[in-house]
Amino acid sequence: VQLVESGGGLVQAGGSLRLSCTASGIILSSNNMAWYRQAPGKQRELVATLGARTALASSGRFTMSRDNTKNTLYLQMNSLQPEDTAVYYCNGWGSYWSWGQGTQVTVSS
Repeated sequence: VQLVESGGGLVQAGGSLRLSCTASGIILSSNNMAWYRQAPGKQRELVATLGARTALASSGRFTMSRDNTKNTLYLQMNSLQPEDTAVYYCNGWGSYWSWGQGTQVTVSS
């Protein structure tokens, strides 16, 4: 199983980003999936989850979705704040595979 995250970058506070997670070796629509993040010096934390039978889930400023035709997850992040700065990862929710390299999100004030 390989999970590859992309779409991160540098954005000003209040801006938006959409992250992508492309999977190989698994069918994302058959698994509960999640986005996580890890800020410098902090533990990895859960950001958003999406059940296998769910196409879209919103939690405050973050919306997680999936494109089954591309076997890809997305995380739309709006109204970003400096405290959202972290490396973002996708992985299972409840069961896990090897972690990818993640994608860096940096929010400037």
